[in-house]
Parts: sequence; structure tokens; C-alpha cells
Amino acid sequence: MARGGLPIYAQIAGRTIGILYCLHGSIHPLLFHPAYAEVAHLPMPDRLCALAEPGRRDRIIGEIPDDGGLFARVVLHNLSRVWPVADGDIDYEPTPDQSVAALAARSGRPPMELVLDQLVAQNGNGMLYAPFFNYAYGDLSMTYEATMHPHTRMGLSDAGAHCGAICDGGTPTFMLTHWTRDRTRGPKLPLEYVVHRQTQQTAALYGLTDRGVVAPGMKADLNVIDYDALTFGAPRMAFDLPAQGRRLVQRARGYRAAFVGGVQTVADDEFTGELPGRLIRGPR
Repeated sequence: MARGGLPIYAQIAGRTIGILYCLHGSIHPLLFHPAYAEVAHLPMPDRLCALAEPGRRDRIIGEIPDDGGLFARVVLHNLSRVWPVADGDIDYEPTPDQSVAALAARSGRPPMELVLDQLVAQNGNGMLYAPFFNYAYGDLSMTYEATMHPHTRMGLSDAGAHCGAICDGGTPTFMLTHWTRDRTRGPKLPLEYVVHRQTQQTAALYGLTDRGVVAPGMKADLNVIDYDALTFGAPRMAFDLPAQGRRLVQRARGYRAAFVGGVQTVADDEFTGELPGRLIRGPR
């Protein structure tokens, strides 16, 4: 269709489509085990105490529920595609030998022991990463090819519909850190290419022709970045949506300043309190 002159572009994500499992989240492997279901209603401090009880630990680690094989199919058979997350910058291109199944095989520990210990770490903020899409090859080679294609543009698929299990707000920073600076399992992307895709290319696609480039007369939306220091903190669950709804948030570090329409909104990674943004309707 593009060859025929139609302006068609595919939306792609810069990393895998996957879930961050944690006890504060909306889904995680322990939810399928009755030994956890018995205490899932407890406040987190009490829940962590219950999960530390030797008898309950033994059940979660060694007992396969009588559920017609559901727990085995959903959890046990998939641990070769689940990775522990360090309490900091997440590796979104993990190697097979670092999966839960591989670590358990090397250490001689039961896989569910690793799962349980990871999830109760950091006061219940310990995380596991499970990529579902765009990781069939065990690396981001497909994402690299898709990102380099002239008829793709950066984007996210569900606009936050699964914010209790997915944390993609850090994707623009990930594009700068992983793809232009830190990647070791394949070719990197040129810094200027990634910046262009996330600024002028995106703005032009949506008809926002008054921004996306530094030039006289354009909207003064600017980031001042300490490129060498750019990194992430660990994702954490915030309960700040209506009715105490939850969402995963992840803070980046290395943004010395950010300006929206010339008004400074970020200073040394902290919000200034200025909120100059406005709802946009239609092309500009």
C-alpha cells in the first residue's frame, strides 16, 4: 500500500511487550497458587509475614495445586521465559541463561523458591519480567529491523490500559540509553536517528507541525540531558488513580532540564510544579 502512495505507517514499541510481575501488581505467578490465595487479601506487611511462614513457603515452593494442571501450564512451564529484575535499570534484552528456569537449574534450587524470594524482596516490590511479544528470537533483533524501517513510527499500544502490570512510560529514555549507548547484543541505533524519531517524526505524523524541531517560530519544547548519566530507577507501584487505582511508575535520572513552550517543567530530575501543557485538538 505504501508503494501505491498511501501514507501508511506501522506503530512499533522500542522494546518487548511484556509484564512486570510484583506482589503490588494486578497479576503475578503466585496468584495461581492456593497457598498465596489464602493470604492475598491481607495488607502487604501482613501478607509478607504470612509468606515467610515455613509451612506456607514449603507449599508454594514444592506443592503443585490440584487444579487440573493450570498452575503448571501458566507458571511452571513458562519460567524459562521469565527473568528476575534487578532493583534498578531493567534489562529488556535478557539472555536465556539468566531466566528463572536457567538460574534454578544451575543453583539446584526449586524454581518457585526463586520466584517467591524475588517477589517478596524490597518489601514486596521485587519484580519478574515476562516478555510476551517481540522476543521470539531471544533478543531485540526484530525490534531493530522494525525501528529502522522507513514506514514505522514509535508508539505504545494500549495507552495505559494495563498500568498495573506494564510500565512503558520510560520507553523514550530507554530508546536513548539502550539503543544508542548501552546495547551489546546487536547493533546500536544512531543517537540522532532516535531523537528524530521521537520528536519531529512523531509530531509530523500527528499533524503537530509547530513542534519537534529546534528552529525559529517553533514551540520551545526542549530537553537538556546528561547523556552519560542517563538511567532509570526501579519501577514502583503508585496508588494515586481514582479509587486508589494503581499504576507502575519509573523515574529517570539525567534530565537536567525540560521546557514546555519555553516554561521549565523539570530541573535536575525534579518537577518544578509548572504545568503549561494544554489539550490539543486536531492538526496544528
